[in-house]
Amino acid sequence: MTSDNSQRTAVVLMAYGTPRSKEEILPYYTDIRRGRPPTDEQLQDLTNRYEAIGGLSPLKQLTEDQRDALQNELNGISPNQFQVFLGLKHASPFIEETVAEVVELGYKKIVGLVLAPHYSSYSIGQYMDRVRAVAEPAGITVSGIDSWAREEAFIDFLANDMREKLASLPERTKVLFTAHSLPQRIIDGGDPYPEELRATAELVAEKVGLTRWSDWSIAWQSAGRTPEPWIGPDILEVIDSFAAQSASDEPIDGVLVSACGFVADHLEVLFDLDIEASKHAESHGIAFARTACVNSNASVMAALARSVAAL
Repeated sequence: MTSDNSQRTAVVLMAYGTPRSKEEILPYYTDIRRGRPPTDEQLQDLTNRYEAIGGLSPLKQLTEDQRDALQNELNGISPNQFQVFLGLKHASPFIEETVAEVVELGYKKIVGLVLAPHYSSYSIGQYMDRVRAVAEPAGITVSGIDSWAREEAFIDFLANDMREKLASLPERTKVLFTAHSLPQRIIDGGDPYPEELRATAELVAEKVGLTRWSDWSIAWQSAGRTPEPWIGPDILEVIDSFAAQSASDEPIDGVLVSACGFVADHLEVLFDLDIEASKHAESHGIAFARTACVNSNASVMAALARSVAAL
């Protein structure tokens, strides 16, 4: 144990995680399914999706790049005061493993930051609960950033890229702001997740100069394959509704997706949008494009570092 760490802050940076090899796809999928192994058909379907984007997701490297970028920004704010640790939900290093390491190293303060901008008890809330479950019995103080849906640097990043993408799309292009769907029961319980996404969408739309609802709308994507209902409308259904307007006086000729619920390129972006949704739009004769993900954008990482340092 290093006594010096008792005066320093451990920043636990959390993300979903991804398989690092083909051999890890099965245990990863099993963990997502809360210990229930997938059927052979389900496993093959997921494997095929990874194959379609090049074999594996780039998320592991991108998440590590985000960790390194955040560390560099924090070093610039207060050298040697912060140490960033990576903790993952469904892959190693798991959140609990990371927090146990922080405890062992003698830290007395943790700031949690999830690489997802929109608060939900189902996502960010669960991540922070997992941190507290290990840290608080060890006497470590835990605080966290619950939401960065309205962070100005994040809004600016999305708006700037959106303007650039819109310039090369048809005049009658609709903007869709998307995030990962959640089970309807979570929202029925009063979860603020939809309002969080709407807050981001409204701020970006205002900066870009989009007219509310006529130029943009909200869609959900990547719903879980479970019997229970998930929130919608699903992006593919929304694209179908655009196609149904083709014979109207105001047909929609293009769609630009801002997947603002995701902050790194990974399966739900590279397959669900760039392949599946893109092909779906093109089958209707609708042009399709997507705005960039944050990944390790310097301005956004600097803003997040300032938020961490302020706690």
